[in-house]
Amino acid sequence: MPTNKPILSFEFFPPKTPEGMEKLRATQQQLAQLNPEFFSVTFGAGGSTRDRTLETVLEIQSSGYNAAPHLSCIGSTKENIRAILGEYKNHGIRHIVALRGDLPSGTACAGEFRYANELVEFIRDETGNWFNIEVAAYPEIHPQAVSAQADLLNFKRKVEAGADAAITQYFFNADAYFNFVDDARAQGITIPIVPGIMPISNFTQLARFSEACGAEIPRWLRLKMQGYGDDVNSIRSFGLDVVTELCAKLLRHGAPGLHFYTLNQAGLVTTIWQRLGL
Repeated sequence: MPTNKPILSFEFFPPKTPEGMEKLRATQQQLAQLNPEFFSVTFGAGGSTRDRTLETVLEIQSSGYNAAPHLSCIGSTKENIRAILGEYKNHGIRHIVALRGDLPSGTACAGEFRYANELVEFIRDETGNWFNIEVAAYPEIHPQAVSAQADLLNFKRKVEAGADAAITQYFFNADAYFNFVDDARAQGITIPIVPGIMPISNFTQLARFSEACGAEIPRWLRLKMQGYGDDVNSIRSFGLDVVTELCAKLLRHGAPGLHFYTLNQAGLVTTIWQRLGL
């Protein structure tokens, strides 16, 4: 294990109901005991969760923790993004996860931004160094990238536009991460690249997510989970073993920290962290 304390962060999505917000409040209180660097909050396609994202971020901030709203630009205008940035600044928010995002369903126009590097550049032009900007990285290559080389150059453009750090899409093959970091360093990219971690609790859900985002479930892992059928406890137990070992290997070999995709749940993440002895 590294001697430096790993950077720990957690991702939430903004709840749709008061009950969901109450549940997230309890989740956040539990995960706050692990002393994370920040909590990030997702932003729906085309800004569809804008108000709920801000509400969730302010809720986290009010409890004394750093919160980083996601900001996706596709389907948005510069005026719209400028207004959101102003809103965040007025509330003292200093951290943003800048993403390209997806077009809202039924929308054909990409808006004034096509790529995340354009959003990062716009944030820097509008706000200088006010925001610490995180961007996405894809160790297993973005599903819409024309090649691995093109995807790496897209990442480099985001860094050159002013990104401070990167969070990866989740993966289960540690070598994909290490190779990506090596390739990035060879391109002169020096920012921290924090691996994104997806705890495993439900195989059907995991398969659906992975199909959508291009994350590979290795054949041995897929077949093992399929073999458990509806045995939820066995899937969770096996998943804890697999993901804990993945995290341990990443930290052992120099990953700067871990960013957990929590799905607004605290249990599995807390158990993994305890098993890591951190």
